[in-house]
Amino acid sequence: MSLALQRAALSYDKPRAAIRWRLVVLVACLCSGLAFAPTASAARIVRLDRRGHPVVVEDRFLRTSALSPSPNAAVGASQASGGRAAATRTVHSELARLYRAHQIDRSSYTRYNNSLNLALGAIDRLRGTRRLQLAAVLSNLHQIAAAGALTPSRLPVLFLTLDRNRQWWTTGPLLSPAQRVEFAHSDLVWQYYVGQGIELQQLGSFGKAQWFCSAGASYAARCRAMLAELIPLAAQRAGGLTWEYYFNFDGGAPPWTSAMSQGTALQALADASRELKNTAYLELARRALPVFTASPPAGVGVRTGHGTRYLQYSFDPAPSDDVINGFLQSLIGLSDYAQTSGDPVATRLFAAGDAEARTEVLRFDTGAWSLYQPGEEDDLNYHTLVTGFLQQLCATTHANVYCATAARFVRYLKTSAVLRLQTRHIPMARVSSIWFASSKISRVGITITRAQRTLFRTSGTYGYGRHAFVVPPLVRAGAYAVKLDSTDLAGNYSEISGQIQVSR
Repeated sequence: MSLALQRAALSYDKPRAAIRWRLVVLVACLCSGLAFAPTASAARIVRLDRRGHPVVVEDRFLRTSALSPSPNAAVGASQASGGRAAATRTVHSELARLYRAHQIDRSSYTRYNNSLNLALGAIDRLRGTRRLQLAAVLSNLHQIAAAGALTPSRLPVLFLTLDRNRQWWTTGPLLSPAQRVEFAHSDLVWQYYVGQGIELQQLGSFGKAQWFCSAGASYAARCRAMLAELIPLAAQRAGGLTWEYYFNFDGGAPPWTSAMSQGTALQALADASRELKNTAYLELARRALPVFTASPPAGVGVRTGHGTRYLQYSFDPAPSDDVINGFLQSLIGLSDYAQTSGDPVATRLFAAGDAEARTEVLRFDTGAWSLYQPGEEDDLNYHTLVTGFLQQLCATTHANVYCATAARFVRYLKTSAVLRLQTRHIPMARVSSIWFASSKISRVGITITRAQRTLFRTSGTYGYGRHAFVVPPLVRAGAYAVKLDSTDLAGNYSEISGQIQVSR
């Protein structure tokens, strides 16, 4: 990014006097934890204040949903790079190579080496979890260097990550998994991944910036300031600007990226252009489009028979296993930028993604709830989130598949699970399975009684489909009353009663 362009993008223009609210249509009774506007259900953040003291605060501008890789996904182990050349590359040697090639200047070379040496010194003083987390961040940095991916454009974000981890693990508290953290004088959002340290949460940060940039004049300064932090952290990838992730995750090695975070960046930049009356943000957004046109692993675009699928993870090229909410959010970002800029490339990218999404959406509707990805139901936050995304696409395209699916998803929030008792006979005096089916993910309980005496009771959380309770031996033959009850994620209750016959 040229210095002139960066300065132009960050220059301040007087915003509109009238407040402009984005279209945010999330289900009213559940949106408090997910709304794009600040709400009473703010995200709990651990922040290091200006004196380095940890303070728990409520960040009312941060979406509380984990709009990031699936919370059920596992963090992958570091992957060693093979080959003689990779074995000889280190962070120190790669920095020296970049300096000798005049790709970084002496000041930058000195600053990055000092940052590396400070982190190495801190590791020698740390013990336990703190040492392991800072060492993991250094290991990721070495992994990137060994792979030959320590490029000049990645240095600012990689060494900011290293510095923030050194600061946190030498002065901050220990963290619970997935805890989000912030630092004084910065609105950037970081997240703790066990075994990976704290990592810049690009999606959360751009989601927060997008709110500031769409909330009107009173937030214009914070919009401008937050984008001033985020813009220099873009890397050159696939021939354009990309905001990447720099840790191992779910089998993917760094650096990788996501259509969802990139689409949210487009949305924030488009909103900033409108609110700050500064078209330089649109030029930056235009330079962020190539990752959508490139195939994985460099890009996130996968051609299909209907259009193009934009992937949640650039390291996972299988659209059939991908996450629907990430795909829809990437389309919203493309649409926002295309409508604001009139960019024909963005218009074509949105059209290709829209054509594919229209064929996919119904596959994520079970008839009673939404799916996060094929075979895995959404939790309540994600169900609410994807409903809002469908409503936004409905308002943008007026496509029936978006509008009708969103309407059904709203109804599912008020509809109890349908239960069916499938076992009618079990043998006497043996451990047995009583099978049932549920239409949606719920907490399901079973109660077995005879002559008004409760003989067995238990419960558990089950997804949609067929499941079984294992019951202890019933020692008398005859009829037993069975009650199944369920409470779904939205709090809807249902119950059914039936009988089973216990036979000799």
